[in-house]
Amino acid sequence: MKNGKTKTTPDPATQLRDRCLSHFAALRIPVAAAALDDLLTRAEKEGCSHLSFLDRLLGSEAAGRRERAVARRIHEARFAEEKTLEGFDWSFNPKTFDRIQMEELATGDFIRRKTNLVMVGWSGIGKSHMIQALGRRACAHGYRVSYRTSSALLADLTASLADKTLPARLRRYASPDWLIIDEFGFDKIERTECPEAAHLLYKIIAARNQKRSTALVTNVDFEKWGDYLSDGPLAMAFLDRLVEGAIILKLKGKSWRAEKGRVQEQPAA
Repeated sequence: MKNGKTKTTPDPATQLRDRCLSHFAALRIPVAAAALDDLLTRAEKEGCSHLSFLDRLLGSEAAGRRERAVARRIHEARFAEEKTLEGFDWSFNPKTFDRIQMEELATGDFIRRKTNLVMVGWSGIGKSHMIQALGRRACAHGYRVSYRTSSALLADLTASLADKTLPARLRRYASPDWLIIDEFGFDKIERTECPEAAHLLYKIIAARNQKRSTALVTNVDFEKWGDYLSDGPLAMAFLDRLVEGAIILKLKGKSWRAEKGRVQEQPAA
């Protein structure tokens, strides 16, 4: 005792609690002291196991981090629309998409195997909806996805030719776990505005070949790719690398957009 004051030493339990809070801070795990105290009190009353306590303590923060990571991957993928498998109208073209097969693709296992996916089919049957929905599921499974329309991709690569950044752009498109190229052949603007289209697309596919998974969605059947890209031999080399070992879906069905427009044009009763 000094100057009439007694120095009190914290009890071991308090010291251990404070050390744990210090550990959380060092590891950048945001656990507030009040939250820890509340969980400790509940755990003592309920007699929960050590693992159960840890799950309660870290579970909500881990879940929050996972949700933020998925949201970040979806944002970085740059999907054109918010499309989901749950929002897909399976009854409109019941024979166009095999739901069991789509749910299997939604697991992302083909991305892990570095397998390509090619969707060839008529306009308006839901290819773009489906590929973006699969892309969102892939983001949820932890894959880095990049979604581009063919015209946007070629416009970006053409611009990189002008400012001499093509190697950097090619590396960017070579890196995602899954690159989705939508609307290939949707119109001929890519071919007319970008004479180097075949060469640029080939560079991307060649850079990703057997290293990453690529998806291409198109309404141009394989035998017409040479005409579309205006370079027959290069188009065949492009096609060979893309379809080698790929999952190929040839889709037919009625156009949802055309059907919607027909219904809207009918006079009201």
